[in-house]
Amino acid sequence: MTFKNYKYLCAMTLAAEIRKKINQLPEGKTFGYNDICIAKENYLTAAKALERMQKEGLIKKVSKGVFYKPQQTVFGELEPVYGELLRSYLFKNGKRVAYETGFSLYNKLGLTTQMAFQIKIASRNKRININRGALQAKAVKSYADVNENNYQILGILDAVKDIKNIPDCSVQQALRRLSSILQTYNEKQTDALIKYALLYPPRVRALVGAILEQIGRENKGLDNLNASLNPLSTIKLGINEVELPTKSKWYIA
Repeated sequence: MTFKNYKYLCAMTLAAEIRKKINQLPEGKTFGYNDICIAKENYLTAAKALERMQKEGLIKKVSKGVFYKPQQTVFGELEPVYGELLRSYLFKNGKRVAYETGFSLYNKLGLTTQMAFQIKIASRNKRININRGALQAKAVKSYADVNENNYQILGILDAVKDIKNIPDCSVQQALRRLSSILQTYNEKQTDALIKYALLYPPRVRALVGAILEQIGRENKGLDNLNASLNPLSTIKLGINEVELPTKSKWYIA
C-alpha cells in the first residue's frame, strides 16, 4: 500500500467515525470538534468530512467550528432552541469562555420582569457579537477570566454594579433580592464572591461587603473589601439604614 493510499484510507476511516458520532447526537443540539472527540492533528481532515455532511444537508453550521443536526418536523426544518444557539458562543473547545449578562440575566435572577431584545455576552479576551435572527448579542468585557466555576458569581457582581439601572426594579427591591441570593452561598462561594468583587468598581465592593455583613457572614475577606475603599468617597445609592444597617461602615449613602 502506498503512503497516498494509506492517508486516503485513514481519512475515510475518520470520516466514517465522525459520521457515526454525529448520527448519535440528538437533533437540535449544537456541537464542536471537542464534542465529537476530534484530535487537533485531525482538524483539517475532520473539516472536510463536516463540509461534505453540510452539502448533504445532514448538519448545519452555526459559527466557525460549531454545527448542529437540523430537526425535521411537519412544519419544516427547525433551528436549535435559543439556549443551544447561545451555548455555541459561550464555549470554546469545550471550555466556557463567556457568559450571558445584562438585563436578560437580571430577568432570570428575578430582578426584573422586562425582557431584553438584545443580550450582552461578557468575555475577558474575546469580543462576541451575535446577529443571527432572533439571537442578538452585544459584546462586553468581563472583569475576570471566565470559567465554569465563576461565571454565575460574575453575573451576580454585574447585577450589583448595575443596581441603579435595572429596569422595573428599585435599588431597594434589588437589594432585597440580591441579599436573598447571597444568603444561599456557602463559605467557598462567599470566598469567591469577595475575591472577584475586588476586581470590580468601588460601589460593587462596598455593596457586597455591606450585604454580606448584614446577613451575618463572618469572612476575613470583608476586611480586604473595606480596606480597598476610599473613606473620603461616598457611594450614593439612595439606600436608608432600615434597608441596609451596615451602610455607614461601607461609605454608602
